Amino acid sequence: MYYLLLVFCYGISFLPFPVLYFISDILYTLVYHVFGYRKQVVLANMKQAFPDKSPEEIKLLAKKYYRNLTDMMVETIKLLTMSKAQLQKRFVCDLTVLHELYAKGKSCQLHLGHNFNWEWANLFCMQGVSFPFLVVYMPLSSKPADRMFRHFREKFGSILIPANDMANSMKPWLDKQYLIALVADQNPGNPKSCLWYPFLNKMTPFYKGPEMAARRNDIPVVFVDIRKTKRGYYHATLKLMFEEPQKEPVGKITETFVRFLENNIHEQPEVWVWSHRRWKHQYPGTIETNV
Repeated sequence: MYYLLLVFCYGISFLPFPVLYFISDILYTLVYHVFGYRKQVVLANMKQAFPDKSPEEIKLLAKKYYRNLTDMMVETIKLLTMSKAQLQKRFVCDLTVLHELYAKGKSCQLHLGHNFNWEWANLFCMQGVSFPFLVVYMPLSSKPADRMFRHFREKFGSILIPANDMANSMKPWLDKQYLIALVADQNPGNPKSCLWYPFLNKMTPFYKGPEMAARRNDIPVVFVDIRKTKRGYYHATLKLMFEEPQKEPVGKITETFVRFLENNIHEQPEVWVWSHRRWKHQYPGTIETNV
């Protein structure tokens, strides 16, 4: 199944971008209008996040989101045959802050949300830095699909760290300099051991692991802001937020990221993944701050 999937995706990836976006338009019609993939989840999440928007505005925003979602699908497949030159033309980011941290002998955490196109962001960043580039990911339940996504992400040399075995996978890197990318808005499996904050008008749990690791090892934390400038083109900004995390009070790093992500979503809501069941867990009434 994996090899059949790989051959199929390679065939698609050789197509030029105009043809890929034509396919994306067809996928949009199927995903949104025909199958309505998680449409009720998307609409409910958007209504919660933007209570001042009218039903018509919410519907228009949902359509924009699904168009970006299907663009993300074909753009991810394109990575199989996309050259570094093509990627650098379509994804722009100044990596100076990472070069400076590397020169100081420091490791670094990158915190980002599920903003399109994080797959391109990972590979762009990996190509331009001297660090070994580690990417934390959640293994998929489908083994062929999981193997396919690992193939995408490892194409240019990214080192994948499974989120469900992160402690063991990180051991070889603890005494080395590294750069690690953390998609920090994942829905936690166990909300009892998380940090809770107001996020898009609802109390929301966030993993405290990134903050714990940063404070424990005094690893600088850089936030990533990805914007879609036009179809097929992105611009990312790196912001050094905490160079000495051990000096920060408990919870400050996580709360700052939550506010950073929320602001980015309000400025370009159509590029964040609304189809995630982000609010499955109910707020227990207390905020965990034991980082």
